[in-house]
Amino acid sequence: MDSPVQNFFKVGLIHFMAYPEVMKGEGPILETLKKILVDDYFDAIEITHISDNEVRNHARELLVQSHMTICYGAQPRLLSAKLNPNDLDEDNRKKAESVLIDSIDEAEFLGAGGIAFLSGKWDKTRKDECYSQLKKTTENLCRYAAAKYMSIELEVFDYDFDKASLIGPAPYAAAFAADMRMNHSNFGLLCDLSHFPQTYETSRFALSVMKPYITHLHIGNAVMNEGAAARGDTHPRFGFAYGSNDVPEVLDFLRECKREELMRPEDPLVLSFEVKPWGNEDSEIVIANAKRVLNKAWALL
Repeated sequence: MDSPVQNFFKVGLIHFMAYPEVMKGEGPILETLKKILVDDYFDAIEITHISDNEVRNHARELLVQSHMTICYGAQPRLLSAKLNPNDLDEDNRKKAESVLIDSIDEAEFLGAGGIAFLSGKWDKTRKDECYSQLKKTTENLCRYAAAKYMSIELEVFDYDFDKASLIGPAPYAAAFAADMRMNHSNFGLLCDLSHFPQTYETSRFALSVMKPYITHLHIGNAVMNEGAAARGDTHPRFGFAYGSNDVPEVLDFLRECKREELMRPEDPLVLSFEVKPWGNEDSEIVIANAKRVLNKAWALL
């Protein structure tokens, strides 16, 4: 493509993945946040919970200055506390919902237009009941967010590999999204290239099935090989040993986005890197690596 990728997507970076030391709401949040906000390659940034009120207030000031699209990922809050929005125990489901409602409030304060979250682990013998519990939680979130003119996005994860979440694979995610869209226009799906190997799906299949409901995109890598370093939903850098995704797979993903008309210059989707340093790797190099991969794939498109 001759035009820059930023003409077709809001290219973003997931702050708490690129700098995992801030994932629990503490650590060098402001210092690492600023590194992203001054980088004009990015039009979007994805943040999560910030524990300290003073740091949160300062972060808000920086985000307001940036003229970037702000996204909020509630996934770390659920995962770190082992909360499940489709828990069959109603009290536990309500605990997850409460954290997500609080996330909507924090996202609003920080200037985000909504939140993203993930479904929880599920009981194979009671899958329909798990689905109903997730629907209850999501409907409550959508109603609460709608009153603030905000959106709710469900990220599609693996169902039997690492996170073992209720939603996906792609057809099941699409069915859930169709259910939600019957009454909630502020609901959408967040689709991640790094999860396609984990759901045993191709970009063509997954994007075509979920197209009507996609509101947000991630790209990253995954290691599927038994016994290999970083195996699972760990989002290692591109080029990692035994990784499933690199320039060819990102190129294929972009081609399918184009085919499915997900490249919309008039209303671009956020397309964020979900990459995380492994071991003692350097965050800045991992981020530069991701940019190179997207630039190369885009040039070949």
